[in-house]
Amino acid sequence: MIGRDAQRNNILAARMVADTVKTTLGPRGMDKMLVDSMGNITITNDGVTILEEMEIEHPAAKMLVEVAKTQEDAVGDGTTTAVVLAGKLLENAEKLLDQKIHSTVIAKGYNMAAEKSLAILQRISTKIGKDQQKLKSIAMTAMTGKSAETAKEKFADIIAKAVSQVMEQDERGVSIDLDNIKIEKRKGDGIEDTELIEGIVLDKEKVHSDMPSNVKNARIALLDIALEIKGPETDTKISISTPEQFQAFLDKEENMIKNMVEKVKKSGANVLFCQKGIDDIAQYYLTKAGIYSVRRIAKSDLEKLSRATGAKIISNLNELTANDLGKSAIVEEVKKGSEGMTYVRGCLNPKALTILIRGGTEHVIDEIERAIKDGLGDVAATLQDGKIVAGGGAIEIELARQLRKETNVKGREQLAIEQFADAIEAIPKILAENAGMDPIDVITELKLRHERNEVHAGLNLFENKIENTMAKGIIEPLKIKTQAIKSASEVAIMLLRIDDVIASGKPAPSRMPMGDEY
Repeated sequence: MIGRDAQRNNILAARMVADTVKTTLGPRGMDKMLVDSMGNITITNDGVTILEEMEIEHPAAKMLVEVAKTQEDAVGDGTTTAVVLAGKLLENAEKLLDQKIHSTVIAKGYNMAAEKSLAILQRISTKIGKDQQKLKSIAMTAMTGKSAETAKEKFADIIAKAVSQVMEQDERGVSIDLDNIKIEKRKGDGIEDTELIEGIVLDKEKVHSDMPSNVKNARIALLDIALEIKGPETDTKISISTPEQFQAFLDKEENMIKNMVEKVKKSGANVLFCQKGIDDIAQYYLTKAGIYSVRRIAKSDLEKLSRATGAKIISNLNELTANDLGKSAIVEEVKKGSEGMTYVRGCLNPKALTILIRGGTEHVIDEIERAIKDGLGDVAATLQDGKIVAGGGAIEIELARQLRKETNVKGREQLAIEQFADAIEAIPKILAENAGMDPIDVITELKLRHERNEVHAGLNLFENKIENTMAKGIIEPLKIKTQAIKSASEVAIMLLRIDDVIASGKPAPSRMPMGDEY
């Protein structure tokens, strides 16, 4: 496939991907039900989840999936916006190709428009401090339209607190590692029972039923070694000729394990979290010492426990001292039905937290998790970048208006810039369509308001009105818009520059016989 046919085919594939997700955009967007070959169901309106779950074979369509993944990794939200914008840029480019404008001219115009857009966005964005109310509004905007909407105020409060708690600031600026916010899910109760725990929740029970279920003023030891006797790495024979020798062997083994537990006890620890196994004999002695113990904890959870409690992760029991222990107000096992979880609560200034999501079904819990992750990404992006924009399509209308005023470009590139502005205007148009409003009337009214310098006039889809969305708390991080424009314009330019699709394939390297192998 060469020349114009290759371009048309690539544009069509990309547009089909964009058309699939565009109905999910905005607070009134619809959901998709994804069913895999095994009959497993996912119900979501999260753009990147839909695209990742879809079976996409076309190479150009796969590039749009990469746009969504890039947006998700960079910000955590705005994936549908980025994909829809890329699809619209390619659709508009096709109009120019039909007018015999060369694809390199369109690509150059799009590149200029993207650079100008980023500069305009910086100029018309609003600075924000660490205002908790504004951060909550950003989280609520991110979650609107998803299953979390019924309890979005509570979730927004949880998200703002969690991100502010794990945020670290130095002379280089703000850094936020969202991996320090652990998301744990549990079926049962309603979504409004979701809670923020200032500490860590582990999906693990204590190793022995006779251990205390509740330890106050916990002194926590973290081990990444096993509390058991290591077997020899090679085949080993032990010759035992009498029952006494066998008993001595067993006694020696028991004493070694007992000494390990004594070292834990001597440090003053009353809670033990172990990355590896805990031998049955060790469990007995730990129970006798009244030490709450949990085994086979994931390395990532052990690191979070370290950040939350201040404990050091120990690899050599001989090195364990009271100074290596972490602290929390309480460590307890909480049982719901037959399943138990370990809560580490009341950590002093924890730098790792847990959001425990509850809900009636797995599908609901999974969608709540996606909504909360979007909110976390948006709030983190806002605190790092320090700038916000008005939501509800207000920023897109204003950006398109100012982009069209950039008249210092001569030649055919100006036509590409016009089409770029039209593509950006597609976002509020789709928002209106998805809410059942007349898109032409809405765009006309929005343009009129913006010509009157109402730069924050956008769609308030909760009341189906055009209002000052910034004042109404419908706000988004600037980074969502800048990243979406960068990713969408880059992929559109790349696809426009392709004039030939060639099947390539390298034969798998043949396995050569080695030595005596035939």
